[in-house]
Amino acid sequence: MRNESLSYPRLLKPPAGSFFLFGPRGTGKSTWLRRTFPEAHYVDLLDERKYQAYLADAGLFAGEVRALRRGTRVVIDEIQRLPSLLNEVHRHIEEQGLKFALCGSSARKLRRGGVNLLGGRAVQRFMHPLVPEELGGTFHLDESLRWGSLPVVLGAESRSEALEAYAQTYLREEIQAEALVRNLPGFARFLPVAALFHGRVLNVSSLARDAGVTRTTAIGYLDVLEDTLLAYRLPAFEGRLRVRERRHPKLYWADPGLPRAIKKQLGPATREEMGPLLEGWLAGVLRAYRDYRGLFDEWWYWAPAEAGLTEVDFLLRRGRKFLALEVKSGRSASGDALRGLRAIQPLPGLARRILAYGGDHRQRTKDGIDVLPLESFLQEVESGRLF
Repeated sequence: MRNESLSYPRLLKPPAGSFFLFGPRGTGKSTWLRRTFPEAHYVDLLDERKYQAYLADAGLFAGEVRALRRGTRVVIDEIQRLPSLLNEVHRHIEEQGLKFALCGSSARKLRRGGVNLLGGRAVQRFMHPLVPEELGGTFHLDESLRWGSLPVVLGAESRSEALEAYAQTYLREEIQAEALVRNLPGFARFLPVAALFHGRVLNVSSLARDAGVTRTTAIGYLDVLEDTLLAYRLPAFEGRLRVRERRHPKLYWADPGLPRAIKKQLGPATREEMGPLLEGWLAGVLRAYRDYRGLFDEWWYWAPAEAGLTEVDFLLRRGRKFLALEVKSGRSASGDALRGLRAIQPLPGLARRILAYGGDHRQRTKDGIDVLPLESFLQEVESGRLF
């Protein structure tokens, strides 16, 4: 397997001080850290000998960093494997002015173990799968929807084998090795069912029934997916409109290739898959630009309960302004595609309504909806001109 992640310029900018860097496995966090901080003191907790030594005696780590010059940058990879080291990190930030980059693919142990999160002395940053701006001339939408945009997959000789191995690595290394779930066979049954909900409103009772687990267990498994940064839930907007909004969240996987690998469906995307795959991929792009460039402050999807077929895929807020976005893979901007955007028009603070679609013509409807080809929409995202 070759790895070409070094050839991709990343949009993430390093903070000046200490920071946590989170992201799913295979997004290129370690590569970015080594390239960004070539002179840093590097601690890799995937090195089993080093991990076992620190586990037995945290004083070894303390002595190692105590010998560094004041202000030195220290990178600790896979910090979630040994969160107790954060006490020493905290102390050496205070006493020596060391600057730490703390990298991990799971925030679960850090968040739930009651460990020292450095009391605000380290900001959080996130690494996402590659976006079109980073891929440059190698970006092809059909390929991104089929295989996803994880550098570890794109740099492989066989993308299908890389994705299949990724799914197995997740079960083996993230879940089994870290003992995040007690019933691994139940979790393995749950994953392909959860993959079916990619880009869809989440019905936990149905998910639990199809996976053969209790509803409480299914909720816990969803938390594991979020904590290991492989999926996330988008809440329904609950503003005070004339109708009552539905409250169930939508589920999105962090990369389109992941649910396809888990379902073992890695052939060309079918027509039935295209809608959820495109919506989920664009959700990932928006999320990346939120974290990299502050594209928006909060987001939701909008769907009034009294109108079951009326929905807006994304509602973004920046400051006091809202932007409503509908995503369609089809090449025509029909009335059905615009229904949700027209229904949401009374929302206070709504500054713009956009339909991003698979057609070629940019236009504005008589009632003020911007209809943008996907390429034009991406250009506005990249330039920060959405609002």
